[in-house]
Amino acid sequence: MTEPRTLLVFAHRDEASAFADVPHLVTGVGKVNAAVSLADALAAGDFGRVVVLGTAGVVSDGEERPHLDEVYQIVGVVQHDFSLPSPELRPRGEAILPPESTAVLATGDAFVRDDAQRARIAGLGTSLVDMEAYAYASVCERFDVPLQLFKIPSDFADSSTTDEEWDAIVFRKSEQLREFWRARLDRAEPGPPGPPRPPEGDRA
Repeated sequence: MTEPRTLLVFAHRDEASAFADVPHLVTGVGKVNAAVSLADALAAGDFGRVVVLGTAGVVSDGEERPHLDEVYQIVGVVQHDFSLPSPELRPRGEAILPPESTAVLATGDAFVRDDAQRARIAGLGTSLVDMEAYAYASVCERFDVPLQLFKIPSDFADSSTTDEEWDAIVFRKSEQLREFWRARLDRAEPGPPGPPRPPEGDRA
């Protein structure tokens, strides 16, 4: 039996910098870009699973908060900037990491850079934050395609990391994601995703 075709997805081109030789889709930053680009790709291609790799900010505190050099599988996603009730979505792709290497993530169309924002988002039961994951999960649910979401923390979602510092950090994070891909996920050749949309913004 042949393995299902995999669509490998990144939000920002810098997160994909170590994957130049691997077919992938860059959706652009934010929920709208993420939803439109992924929906276009799934409508145009026959994919059996979606794998999202990217960076996220840490919002939780304490000894059990995510480490900056570890990849986490996202088992639940919520929205932190939506005023109406929205359900937690749980990606139904295969779980390949142990419970201690999983996380619940919050998505919103805003950079999180202060302690008040971090505390509010952590209060939703999340430990990581990004700007696209909820959109990816929603689209995959609509298309009935299994989704695996993996995030490596880039910073602590506060003002201690400047844009210039993040620009350097993200290339190192891409190399770490490539090592993770090679070790844990590269079981099927990713299918051609079609032309990527240009990313909008500096952080994923």
